[in-house]
Amino acid sequence: MTTSDVQGAGTSPEHIDRLKENLEKVEHLSKRLVEVMASKKPHHPGLDGPNQELFARAATSYWASMLQNPAKLLEHQIEYWGKSVLNFAEAQQALAGQQDGEGDDAPSDRRFTNPMWDKNPYFRFIKQQYMTNAAAIREAVDEAGDLDRVDRQRLSYFADQIIHMMAPTNFLPTNPDALERALETEGQSLIKGLENLVADLEANDGELVVRLADDTAFEIGRNLATTPGEVVYRNRMMELIQYRPTTDTVHETPILLFPPWINKFYILDLKAQNSLIKWVTDQGYTLFVVSWINPDASYSDVGLEDYVQDGFLTAIEQVKEICKVKQINAVGYCIAGTTLGLTLSLLKQRGDKSVKSATFFTALTDFDDQGEFTPFLQNDFVDAIEEQIGDDGMLPSYIMARTFSFLRANDLVYGPAIRSYMMGETPPAFDLLYWNGDGANLPGKMAIQYLRGLCQGNQFAKDGFELLGHKLQLKDVDIPLMAVTCETDHIARWKDCYRGVQQMGSRSKNFIVSQSGHIAGIVNPPTRNKYGHYTNDDLKLDAAAWMEGATFHEGSWWPRWEAWLKKRSGKQVPAREPGDSTHPPLVQAPGDYVRKMVKS
Repeated sequence: MTTSDVQGAGTSPEHIDRLKENLEKVEHLSKRLVEVMASKKPHHPGLDGPNQELFARAATSYWASMLQNPAKLLEHQIEYWGKSVLNFAEAQQALAGQQDGEGDDAPSDRRFTNPMWDKNPYFRFIKQQYMTNAAAIREAVDEAGDLDRVDRQRLSYFADQIIHMMAPTNFLPTNPDALERALETEGQSLIKGLENLVADLEANDGELVVRLADDTAFEIGRNLATTPGEVVYRNRMMELIQYRPTTDTVHETPILLFPPWINKFYILDLKAQNSLIKWVTDQGYTLFVVSWINPDASYSDVGLEDYVQDGFLTAIEQVKEICKVKQINAVGYCIAGTTLGLTLSLLKQRGDKSVKSATFFTALTDFDDQGEFTPFLQNDFVDAIEEQIGDDGMLPSYIMARTFSFLRANDLVYGPAIRSYMMGETPPAFDLLYWNGDGANLPGKMAIQYLRGLCQGNQFAKDGFELLGHKLQLKDVDIPLMAVTCETDHIARWKDCYRGVQQMGSRSKNFIVSQSGHIAGIVNPPTRNKYGHYTNDDLKLDAAAWMEGATFHEGSWWPRWEAWLKKRSGKQVPAREPGDSTHPPLVQAPGDYVRKMVKS
C-alpha cells in the first residue's frame, strides 16, 4: 500500500468515525495508566542522571572558552541560524511546489527510512532541523575545552542521550510510520500500543522497562534450556547441574562452568543448534554448570565472599566428590570470570591445586579503563546506587537492565518502544531478547564491593582485593589459562580483558578475540560458520600490536578451545550419570533457581 493509498482510504467519513470510536477506548486504558503510575515505587533520583556539578563544570568551561574567543561563539551561532533558516526556506519552497523532495547527502540513518522523510516537506524539515540541532549540541560539547577526560566522556554520553531522546521518530505527530499505521488500522494500533505500554508498566510496578520479546512464546525447560541433566546439589547461593553424557566414554577431568549472576545461565543453552552446553557434552566431557539464585532483599548482606565460598569453592568440592577426582577445569563468564580470578588467587595463597586450568569468557580483571561504563562508575551514580541499596537491600535488575540498554539506546530502548507503543506491534518471538529481559537482582553488599573495590578502586589489579582474610591479586593466577574475548564487545572490551590477562602469573596463556559482541561472539557454534576469530601467541605486545600481528581464522573458536582443553582433561573413563549415592538428583535440569523471577 502506498502513502497516497493510505491517505485516500484514511480520510473518508466512515473511516474517521471508526477512528473516533477506537480512540474512545483510550479512556479506559488511561485510567489503568494513571493507577499504575500512582502506585509506582520511587527510586533515587541520582540514578536518572549525573548530579548538577558535571553540567555546571561543563557550562563554566564552555563560557570561559567563549569569553576568550567570542568570535568563535558568534561563528557557531551564525552557522546554526543559517542552517535553520535554510531548512525553513527549503520547506517553504517544497510546499509552494518550487522544489522536489530529494534525498539528503547525510549518512543513512535507519530511523528515517520512510520515504516521507525526504519527499514530504513537513517531515523533511523536521528531520533536517533535528540533525542541525544534534550537530549543534555535539559541537558545544566539543567546545567545552577545560574538562578532564572523565568529565568530557560523561558529558558526551549524556548529550547523546538527550539527542537520542529528542529524535522526531519518538513522538507520534512526527513519526510518519506510526501515523500511517494509525490510519491503516483506524486507530487500533494506538490502542494496542497503549495496552502494551500499560502492561509493561504493570509488570514492573510502574517502572518503564520496554519488553523486547514475546514472553508467551518461551518457557524455560520446554523450548529453552532443554539439554538433559539433573540438579545434584543445592544451597542458598546456587544449584549445581550435572548434564547427562552423550558419549560412551568421557574425559576424566570434568568441566565446571560458572555463568554470570546478572543474567541466567541458559544463554549457553538457548536451543540445541547453538547450545554450548550441549556441544561440550557431545565432545565427551562431564559438564557441570552453576545456576545462581535470583536474590531478593533477604540477601542484602551477601557479599562476594559468599559467592566465592558458597558458590565457587563449594561447587568445586562437590564436583570433585561426585567425579572422584582431585582436579577440575573451570570456566568463568563475564562477572563470574572476574570472580573466578579472585578464587584462583585465593586457592594459590591457600596452596590448593583443585583447579587444573581456567577459561575466561569476556572477563574483566583490570578496570583501569572503564570504557563505556565510565559515565555510571563515578561517585555521584555509585552513591545513588548505594542509597538505593540501603532502601531495597539489593540492586534491582531493572537498574542494571536500563544501564545496559541505554548504551545502545536506539536499538534497545527507543526502537522497541516505537514498535510496541506507537505501532502497536507484539514484540518478536526472539529467544536471545527473551533471555536479555530475564535479569536478576544483585545482593546489596556484593554490588557495592564490586562497584567500589573492583570497578572504581581496581584493587585486584593494583594493591590487592581484601576477601576471606586474604589480599587477592592478579599475579597469583598462575595455572594454564585461555581467555576468549569479543571484538565489538562494549561491556567487556577485548583490549581491557587483554590487559588483565597480561598481568596474570601463568606461564601458559592463550588469548582469543572472536568476531562480534559480548553474546554472539561467545554463542558461536561451529555449524553456523558465521564469525571467525583472531589468535597471537605473543602476549607481551600492547593490544594494538597484538591485533596487528594476529592470525585470523575462519569459523568458531569452540574447536580451538576444545583442542586446548583436551590436553588438560586426562584419560577416557566410562561416562558418568548425574550424581552419586551422596548426591541424588534433586530435580531435572534446568532446575528451580533459573525459573525464579523477582520483581524490581
